Amino acid sequence: MSELKDPRVFFAAERTLLAWSRTSIVMIASGFGIERASVLIQAVTHGRTTADKTGVVFWVGLAFIALGTFAAFCSSRQYIVVLKTLTPEEYPMGYGTKCGLAINTIVAVLGICLGIAVYVGHVS
Repeated sequence: MSELKDPRVFFAAERTLLAWSRTSIVMIASGFGIERASVLIQAVTHGRTTADKTGVVFWVGLAFIALGTFAAFCSSRQYIVVLKTLTPEEYPMGYGTKCGLAINTIVAVLGICLGIAVYVGHVS
């Protein structure tokens, strides 16, 4: 439990959450870009590339999407834990505390949706 009684403690926790949110988005976007690289490799080589090479690229991209999604969920959980340790004096008056959490959770859910869509698109 924090005993600082300073709203800056809350703002520091929120900044950390949003930094993790940006990191999650970058990992998910990078994973999608890496996965799409397998399609580009196939197009450039006119299908002469072995399935092993493009398969590895696909799985690495999917792993990045999963890692970004996992980071979003974990950071949301950590933020909730930090919020529980704060005293009422550390919350800014009239300031919503759940907006960053909602955004980060949505990023995680969209990451799951993208991962599923990429996998289904690859399998079919």
